[in-house]
Amino acid sequence: MNQLHAAIADPASVDAAIENRYCVRAFRPDPVPRAILEEILRVASRAPSGSNAQPWRVYVLQGRSRDALVEQVCQAYDAAYHDPEQAARYQEEYDYYPRHWVEPYLGRRRQNGWSLYGLLGIRKGDKDAMHAQHRRNFRFFDAPVGLIFTVDRVMGEGSLIDYGMFLQSIMVAARARGLHTCPQAAWNFYGSIILPHVGAGADEKLVCGMSLGWADEQAPVNSFWNPREPVESFTHWLD
Repeated sequence: MNQLHAAIADPASVDAAIENRYCVRAFRPDPVPRAILEEILRVASRAPSGSNAQPWRVYVLQGRSRDALVEQVCQAYDAAYHDPEQAARYQEEYDYYPRHWVEPYLGRRRQNGWSLYGLLGIRKGDKDAMHAQHRRNFRFFDAPVGLIFTVDRVMGEGSLIDYGMFLQSIMVAARARGLHTCPQAAWNFYGSIILPHVGAGADEKLVCGMSLGWADEQAPVNSFWNPREPVESFTHWLD
């Protein structure tokens, strides 16, 4: 195949897969065939990476392996909620979010959080309800497939840029096949539980998790649709 001249037969479908990708937070239990998962990962492996390093390592959890991890991390999360000393045991290995939020990011974060909680009927200050909703992260939002992503500790920060392109490729390829996803940094605090469970080596660190499956079309939470800034708000044209 000559990639330079390969035609994209239906550009609108490519755009639709990108534009209709969003974070689904409720899934049906229907299994996803392994052949489809392998095809998604094969397509995503074409994501670019510096010097073609391809720094991604993927652990696919289904069935008993998925359920066992869910049980362990949910227990740890509940213990940390009730005991600050337990919470101190679980730390992420890299700062996904800023230590100090500033505008406009703080405003966007608040809008996102309160829009979601408002849709679910969770009132401001209701910590127990917030805890219960956040806990659903650690059930992969009931998706039948949980993905755990790691990277070799020797790699530099640039590998996280490579990883972002790989993750987006997975999500778009999944969407093209009628599936939905939810990338999750929430798992990052529980690497000490997750990495041994999946059999990761000492040379690996956790990048994030992801839920993947068939969306529950009846779940109200899946009507939550994040706004995006217009192109002119983040683009500078230089002539």
